[in-house]
Amino acid sequence: MKAKKIIILLTLLLAAALSAQQADPGILTIDRIYNSKEFNGDWFGPARWLMHRGGYTTLEQSKDVKHGRDIVLYSVRGRRSVMVSAKNLIPKDKDKPLTIANYIWSKDGSKLLIFTNTKRVWRRNTRGDYWVYNLKTKELFKLGGEHAKPSTLMFAKFSPDGARTAYVRENNIYVENLTTHKITQLTSDGSKTIINGTSDWVYEEEFGLRDGFRWSPDGKYIAFWQFDASGVGVFYMINNTDSIYSKIIPVQYPKAGTANSACRVGVVQSDGGSVVWMKVKGDPRNLYIAKMEWIPDSHKILFQKLNRLQNQNQVTEGDAETGDIRTIITDRDSAWVDVNEHIVWLDNGKSFTWVSEKDGWRHVYIVSLSTGRMNLVTKGDYDVIRVEKVDPEGGQLYFSASLNNAFNRYLFKTNLDGTGNAQRLTPLKEAGTHYYQISPDSKWAIHTYSAFENPTVIDLVRLKDHKRIRTLVDNHKLREKFNILKRRTVEFSSLKTDYGVKLDYWMMKPYNFNPVKKYPVLFYVYGEPAAQTVLNRWGGKSYLWYLMLTQQGYIVISVDNRGTPAPKGRSWRKCIYKRVGVIASKDQAAACRIVRSWSFVDSTRIGIWGWSGGGSMTLNMMFRYPGLYKAGMAVAPVANQKLYDTIYQERYMGLPQQNPEEYKMGSPITFAKNLKGDLLVVHGTGDDNVHYQNTEMLINELIKNNKQFSVMVYPNRSHGIYEGKNTTRHLRTLLTNYLNRHIFPGSVK
Repeated sequence: MKAKKIIILLTLLLAAALSAQQADPGILTIDRIYNSKEFNGDWFGPARWLMHRGGYTTLEQSKDVKHGRDIVLYSVRGRRSVMVSAKNLIPKDKDKPLTIANYIWSKDGSKLLIFTNTKRVWRRNTRGDYWVYNLKTKELFKLGGEHAKPSTLMFAKFSPDGARTAYVRENNIYVENLTTHKITQLTSDGSKTIINGTSDWVYEEEFGLRDGFRWSPDGKYIAFWQFDASGVGVFYMINNTDSIYSKIIPVQYPKAGTANSACRVGVVQSDGGSVVWMKVKGDPRNLYIAKMEWIPDSHKILFQKLNRLQNQNQVTEGDAETGDIRTIITDRDSAWVDVNEHIVWLDNGKSFTWVSEKDGWRHVYIVSLSTGRMNLVTKGDYDVIRVEKVDPEGGQLYFSASLNNAFNRYLFKTNLDGTGNAQRLTPLKEAGTHYYQISPDSKWAIHTYSAFENPTVIDLVRLKDHKRIRTLVDNHKLREKFNILKRRTVEFSSLKTDYGVKLDYWMMKPYNFNPVKKYPVLFYVYGEPAAQTVLNRWGGKSYLWYLMLTQQGYIVISVDNRGTPAPKGRSWRKCIYKRVGVIASKDQAAACRIVRSWSFVDSTRIGIWGWSGGGSMTLNMMFRYPGLYKAGMAVAPVANQKLYDTIYQERYMGLPQQNPEEYKMGSPITFAKNLKGDLLVVHGTGDDNVHYQNTEMLINELIKNNKQFSVMVYPNRSHGIYEGKNTTRHLRTLLTNYLNRHIFPGSVK
């Protein structure tokens, strides 16, 4: 009886302690992070530079119309004026203004194109309704005709003279006259498998191609992609929850080594006519046309043509009237080549910028259109992360890079002629991640800055001296809430493996850290070529979750292994060719062994978790290095590399038919029999990206080898596992509880 009273007393004391902790404003909880707006940041934009009007436009809450947003013009000196009031955006038969998902100005700024009533297509809301507002006549009208189905238009954009728009509807391309409202259909063969003006699943996912057509500079032509998806394998997802009978959801998804869509580029006159197809040699199912644009002041297009293995990128010129093509340059690599995302034209289209790793670093070149001669602009042992702006009149190239380490991002400029050294414009004291939306005249920029423990700030800056003109978003409310939280400063550093590889990491320790005690460690991992985790930038709610774990007594660490896209040179990134999952696992294991040896780490309580490629890496670490980790949590993992898509997996692993052993050795499922420790696998059954099939196959393999594990399935959720009420909160609670059960929090002596 006495023992029972003691247990009751201890239970009451524990409950009281937990209650007091939850009431402490310095202590985070799942509900504070994921079930409240307490840590939501302020928003700004989207901003559009209108230099002929002396500034930029953005969206702001209307003072006159409830739930409406005005489009406001700001001069660079701060003068404010409402260009388009929400009152002007109320359709005649409605009592509410249009909800603005996005907006586009015509070239002369006299017309406004508004994207609204949007619907999701795979990852993003790219289908919807488009409305045009004429600032001179005050007329507001909807594109697509009187009988257009709601939310069926895609990628509408003005012609260069602003007199017409073009858009995609149900896989065909249309042009609409904005005065007469006459609609001209340019393609008519669009269907479920013939896709005009947009892309198939895999091009959207891996090349970021959604908007699949381009106006010519003079408005006489439209160039577009066409995909023939017939013959592409169909993967079936099953919806078991929305009706008493299950529904099958088919997705045409080319898995590694299987048939791709046939891809080609055509040009059609914008007032109608027959299509001129580019005379590209080779099997259209075994090549990729990743990017395409018009050459200024000409009737020719430039496109990037990659072979199936993606180790060769031919920059090709195509004639709009004949379809004849000419190769300008060919970029090659023994591993893979990257697609150039941002080509800038110079000398009225006589030359263009190009980014290549041919000297071992990612550098900018200027290429002659006529001869293909390449002149190096940036020089040195560093990587250009992104071309931000080219100023031909000032003779300057603006680019982002990180010369001193791999986890900060700064803005630099250098001479376009390749002379002199690069000059850093971002103040070095502002360590972190910097993004710039530079004005057309290269004098001003909307500057977005954040750091690991510094929520986002957005300023308008004068570019030549980086002087702050005014602050657009300071997130002071979020900052006040954040500054109350109990925490220690994050540590950025590196460790060296016993085989000589230097690996960057960040580490978060408990606010009451005591170096003479021992703490459990949770590794957050990604490790694939698609992303870098060791970055000095604000992580939002994911960061707050890690902070909450440190408050409970965990150390949280993330390490970037070789093969991640860190700006450390070609060899760092591409040494993992045909060894995805192998080299990265070796590096992560080496990092874990070093961390386990630290005096303040409890080597018996080491956990690891990751999502997508990080889920795969978690499986790899639990299976390839059994006993190194006490527990692992794998969310939406690729268990078998042959189950992922053609473009991504073949880029880094080659074809499975040619490299079956490499695919086998790179796949976590091969080593599932070695599982030792506690494993949780989480997946959404509606994941169109990494199919739930991966987890089911993994489950079978673990059962076959008599391995015990846990699984959480989220019905109909996609790869992000966020659809449905309370899903994100539920998932983070699940992960937290699993961690606390299998690696108890807090320090020990």
